[in-house]
Order: sequence, then C-alpha cells, then structure tokens
Amino acid sequence: MTEQHRPRERQNPAAPVTNIVTYVPKKGKEAELLALVRQHEAALRKVDLVTSEPFRVWKAYDIRKQREQYIEYFVWKDGKASDIAHQAPEVMAVWEPMGPVLEELTICEVEPI
Repeated sequence: MTEQHRPRERQNPAAPVTNIVTYVPKKGKEAELLALVRQHEAALRKVDLVTSEPFRVWKAYDIRKQREQYIEYFVWKDGKASDIAHQAPEVMAVWEPMGPVLEELTICEVEPI
C-alpha cells in the first residue's frame, strides 16, 4: 500500500475526503490481511489524519470472481492527509506489510450525488 499517487486537484483542499478501500487478500493470507486492516484506524488516529467519524469494515464475497475481500470506509480530515500518511512511521508500519498479502487494492474517493 505504499504506492505513491498523483495528488488530486480539489475545489476545497481543506474539506474532509471520504474513502472506500477494497482489500483483496492473496489466497491463504485472509487472516493476516484482516489483522492489518484492523490496525489501520488506530494508526491513522494516532497521527490525527482522520475525522472523528468511525471507520467501518466489512467482509465481502465477490460472487463473480469467487473471492473474499474486505471493504473499509473512513474519512481523511482533509485533502492532504493521505499524502502526510506516507511520511508517518505509525501508518507505514501498517501499510508496508500489506503489500505481500494483497492480491489487489482499490482506493476510491467518494462523494454523494
């Protein structure tokens, strides 16, 4: 999860950013990945990068691809928080070990329509 991304242009960079992240574990790595996902909220809260809104995590089963995945919902405190997270050892201690156990990762910024 350490892959860098190009900063997104935002109308209001100080506004909170809602994310939905889908984590697809490698076969046999489900428990290991879930343990890391469960540590994610505490790591981001420790460095004050998210709003007070509770994180939500679901276990999901993709019926078309026949595979288990985890879906996480949380809100960054602003548009710069995800970039700052890459500099925080507390966050990287969770993100770096995810790489070897992830089959696929999708990060979506969402907003109501």
